[in-house]
This record gives sequence, structure tokens and C-alpha cells, in this order.
Amino acid sequence: MKKLLYHRFISSVMWNLLLISAGSLVFGIGLKSIAIPHGFITGGISGLTLLFYYVSGLLSPGLWYLLVNIPIFLMGWVHISRRFFFYSLFGVAALSLTIDLIGFTLPIHEPMLAVLAGGVLMGTGSGLVLHSLGSAGGLDIIGIILNQKFSIRLGTFYFAFNLVLFAFSFGALETDLVLYSLFMSFISSQALDYVLAFSNQRKMLFIISDLNEKIAREIQDRLSRGVTFLEGSGAYTGKTKKIILTVVNNYQLKRVEEVALSIDPEAFIITENTFNVLGRGFSKRKVY
Repeated sequence: MKKLLYHRFISSVMWNLLLISAGSLVFGIGLKSIAIPHGFITGGISGLTLLFYYVSGLLSPGLWYLLVNIPIFLMGWVHISRRFFFYSLFGVAALSLTIDLIGFTLPIHEPMLAVLAGGVLMGTGSGLVLHSLGSAGGLDIIGIILNQKFSIRLGTFYFAFNLVLFAFSFGALETDLVLYSLFMSFISSQALDYVLAFSNQRKMLFIISDLNEKIAREIQDRLSRGVTFLEGSGAYTGKTKKIILTVVNNYQLKRVEEVALSIDPEAFIITENTFNVLGRGFSKRKVY
């Protein structure tokens, strides 16, 4: 019952609008209070609009962002869903308004510190928005289409796009500013992937032991986690044995190790990070 209420809440309109609003605010602070005062290009569509703003001197960054997003929104309408479109429309409006309304500058004078702070804030803001069922427009829409069709990670796509954008920026901006901006983009993409993976990342364990059935029962009874047996054989001994495969939350990792090693001190345990786990007891598939 609690899980059902939880999934209903995170799918509610109120929760999604809250995520989009909070993410837009965090991103807007990083952009308007750090990146623009230092003359950085942020990357993505926001970076493209800043380049237009710096070169032309016309309009405002928020208005440029709104105009450039019009053709991209048509892609979201056709390739994703109507619900995603309207959430993203709210996201673009929220971010454009935030960018234009923020009137303060964070007192960061060292460029490298500004790069780190701006990258973390903008990556975190983008990650919060993308935890919703919408986006803040721009590359988010294109990135989600590519992620759904080709499983391309959003942070990886953003960084590749930004490499091309920054290559064209060398003719319009000072070389130092472009290089600072490139590094800020890298920090932002890493922060984005971290925020997206934070609530979905799990630990996958392979446990090899002669007491695998006892270990499996303890994992099921004490941690309420499912266990799968894989068939394997030792290359040296030729002896066949069952290999335990299980996926647990991060905080359960040490408990699994404790269970396995208390039963068989000679157990062989392999732990791997997983970017996303879908299924019973974990996350549900995100449907835009």
C-alpha cells in the first residue's frame, strides 16, 4: 500500500511541477549568477543562446532561450508524448523566467572555482528537472529521444554536443573563456549523471560459494531480496556449482557481505554498480 501511494505521488502533477521548478531555480542560479558574469558558455541550448546573446547583444538570455526552443518542442510533441510536451512547456517558461528574474551575482572571483560551482549547480538543476516527467526544453528533449531509442546516456550526449558548440565558439570568444566553459560543461555533465543515478543506482552481486543455497536463503529471509542461481563451473577443477546473482540497495551491500562471509568465510564476492534497475522491489519504467 505504501509503495502504491509513493508511486502515485511521484507521478502526480504537483510533484512533477515541484521538481521542474526547483531544478529550473538551481540551474538558473548557476547560469545567471555564475556563468554569465564570468562570460562563460554553458553548453547545450542554453550555451547556444548565450553565444547568440554575446555576439548579437540583442534581446535577453531568457528570451533567446524561449525562441530557440520552439522547433525543438515540435520534436517532443511528435516523438515523445503530449504529457511530456506540456510539462516541458512549463519547464521552459520556468527556466526562462528564472534566468531573467535573478538579479544577483555570487561573489566568486577565481575562474576555476566559478567553473566548479557553476557546473555543479547547472548539472544538479538539470538532473532535478529530468527526474520529473518533463524537461526544461533544449537538449533535454533531444537527449530523451536518443536515450529512449538508442540508450545513449544524457550526460554523454550533452558533452559531445558541447564539444561541437565550443569548437564554433573559438571565433567569437577568448580562448581562455572557451576552455573554462568546456571544463564547466564536463563538470555539469558529470553532476547530471550523478543526480540521475543517485536514486536508481543499485549494487549487483555475484557470490560463488559451496554453501550457496544457505547464503541464498539468508539473503531472502533477512534482506527480503530475490536471488537467482546461475550455472557455472570452475575452469581449474571442472566442478559445477551455482552462482548467486542478487541486486540490492546501496545500504544493503555490507549486510549481504556479512551474511555471505559469516556462512562461508571463503566465499568469492563480486560487486558491480548498476546505473538503473527496473522491476519489482526497485524502480518502475519511466513513461513520459
